Amino acid sequence: MEARPDMVAAVVLHRVAAGMRTRYEHWLERLIPVAATFHGHRGVDVVRPAEGSSTYTVAIRFDDLEGAQAWLASRARQSLAEEVEPLLAEAGQSRPVTGLEFWFDAGGNRKPPRRFRQFLLTLSVLHPLTLLVPPAVHAVTGGLPRLQARWIEALIVTSVIAALLTWVVLPASSRRVSAWFRR
Repeated sequence: MEARPDMVAAVVLHRVAAGMRTRYEHWLERLIPVAATFHGHRGVDVVRPAEGSSTYTVAIRFDDLEGAQAWLASRARQSLAEEVEPLLAEAGQSRPVTGLEFWFDAGGNRKPPRRFRQFLLTLSVLHPLTLLVPPAVHAVTGGLPRLQARWIEALIVTSVIAALLTWVVLPASSRRVSAWFRR
């Protein structure tokens, strides 16, 4: 049996035409609630252009590949794509991406970030989590004898860290360091 990812993002790259950024931002405001109506929707992350760029990266997250494919094939998405087309300098690119790879994927024809930058970003967010999450989990599980087994507590700690990396920390930190990350 083939392994299945626990999350898939439908990633769209848009290079916005000069003078169209405000209209594009309004279009994004309409896109987000429409995407939220699809089965398995987990949220939308928007990585706005770094200084000197006009490329937006929009990741619409779903529980599984089927949810992402249903969104990509939907009439609602096609209608939104037609609506945004006049605002773009070139045609947008869409593709499904699984797991954490989105945060390190350069997309399009851009060169991927250098491995040492990926390492430094991951280390800078993972290290604090490994210091903060275990005591917090222990404080919660400390009074529950069944959850005090070392392997159970380790599983809970690992799950919390993976969830925070996937849905909170990497999205926020990659936006903050996007200019450095893409150099």
